[in-house]
Amino acid sequence: MKRNLKVVMLGVCLSLLAAMAAGCGSDNFREDKQIAGVETDSAGAEAETSATDAAGDGSMQGAAGDAVTITEQVLYDENDIRITATGLEDGLFGTELQLFIENNSGQEITVQARNANVNGYMVSTMMSADVAAGKKANDSLTFETSGLKECGIETIATMEFAFHIFDTESWDDIADTEVIKVDTSAAGSYTQTYDDSGEVLVDADGVKIVGKGLSADGSFWGPGVILYIENNTEKDITVQVRDVSVNGFMVESSMSEDVVAGKKALSAVQFFSSDLESNSITDITDVELYFHIFELSTMDTVFDSDVIKIQF
Repeated sequence: MKRNLKVVMLGVCLSLLAAMAAGCGSDNFREDKQIAGVETDSAGAEAETSATDAAGDGSMQGAAGDAVTITEQVLYDENDIRITATGLEDGLFGTELQLFIENNSGQEITVQARNANVNGYMVSTMMSADVAAGKKANDSLTFETSGLKECGIETIATMEFAFHIFDTESWDDIADTEVIKVDTSAAGSYTQTYDDSGEVLVDADGVKIVGKGLSADGSFWGPGVILYIENNTEKDITVQVRDVSVNGFMVESSMSEDVVAGKKALSAVQFFSSDLESNSITDITDVELYFHIFELSTMDTVFDSDVIKIQF
């Protein structure tokens, strides 16, 4: 019964997420306004426009047109728990990495995934597998189609993630694995390219943030400023925004993006429609904010950017 209830709740959550999802590369994430200019509170600071790289061609296939595959491999084998990747399949919500989980411990466990990325882009995933003590389970880690499309990923070459394993009843941690990398049959022949075009908002201490435009219908909550983020440091970071105003009015915003070391992400600073309506804002002409960047694991501040004014 518990398993069935979890499946029902997961379906409800997925429906809501699908409605709220913002996609830079999808029909729902249109760049309705280009950035006209950027100002910072540092003397002499100038925003730059970077070059554009086109995304790769093809579907979820290898260079020869065949569906990509993986070699069966053991991903984790500790604490009397063994997790084996057995295949790659297309599922209802995205590409599924098939997993065979053996729980030889004396406790019921839950296996989840963290910090997933595909071809160097942070992506959304779904996975929460419960396995009773002494039992086995076939489950999967789903890389959501919407997230792959947002990033222009049309062929999966590499997948990286970490498993978070805990006691189902007590929620006590059992293991947080190191980064696990799974290469597909396309890994040697496919190269992911990245679209970093737009106005550079931040380029400091190994972190680069590019503003790519304003989406009028970016999500269920409201419009948003589309961002491309590069983490060229050796630390896993979280990027958030502070003191956000639209057309001079302070507003609530939604943006918190985890980017692991050496990876990239697409995100958006989203504004609540209710805030815009209460301030009689029908046309966004400028957005002012600053970025707060901190380490993912320790929450120690990496740096706060200058105050940035983005004009549309």
